[in-house]
Amino acid sequence: MVSLIVGVVLMGFCAFACLPCGLGWGGDVINFLKGFVPSFAAFCGLISVFIGFADIKDKKEAKKEELAAKKAEENK
Repeated sequence: MVSLIVGVVLMGFCAFACLPCGLGWGGDVINFLKGFVPSFAAFCGLISVFIGFADIKDKKEAKKEELAAKKAEENK
């Protein structure tokens, strides 16, 4: 319950801070987003590449294990 209240208060503060009649930080927020979004996109892309490599590695490993299991069954 406390986290819900804190979340609503922080969202309200964010909206108040960005409004021209509030703190007027709207322009600063836009400037921050202009600089942050490309960096965040590059970071997300890098993480996606690492996940893709790990997925390919796991698929190759699973295929090897499957072939080993088939050979073990044939030898019985």
